Amino acid sequence: MSGTSFALLDTFQSLFEGQKYEHRNSTLGDLVASQLYEDLVKLGRSPKLTERVKNRERVVNVGNKAVGKKSRRGDGTFGELVPTVVAIAEEGLLVTRGEIANIEIGAETKILAKAMIKQIDRVIGDLIRQVEEFRKTGGQPICVGIVGVNAAPAYTSYEGDRNHR
Repeated sequence: MSGTSFALLDTFQSLFEGQKYEHRNSTLGDLVASQLYEDLVKLGRSPKLTERVKNRERVVNVGNKAVGKKSRRGDGTFGELVPTVVAIAEEGLLVTRGEIANIEIGAETKILAKAMIKQIDRVIGDLIRQVEEFRKTGGQPICVGIVGVNAAPAYTSYEGDRNHR
């Protein structure tokens, strides 16, 4: 994958370029985290992962929870497809979507922007709590924290009709 960009980083960057950044839109973290699995397959370092994704045995769960296991949802969960569920392919994506029986990889995305020093304790606490949630579902999931820092000297974020500078 030398010389190739990463979908996760490109998607993260696109949140801030040429559009309104929606501060409280929880689907943005989901969007970024789901690209992790695309990049892992494109890297091709794990033949087992690639084969399982190709056979639709492992999927991204858009609901971000393991079926039948109570937990707080993360931003991106990946695992074994529930046997009675059909995996859904989306155009342009390698990894199909579906409900998962267990969380093998869980990702949580955080964005730091204004007043970063004030936010850092909250963000660290959120990441720790999310790891605990992923582990509640059983097994030993790989837990990934994705933290982006908006380093622009000035920007505007939007929350509904309100904007923050």
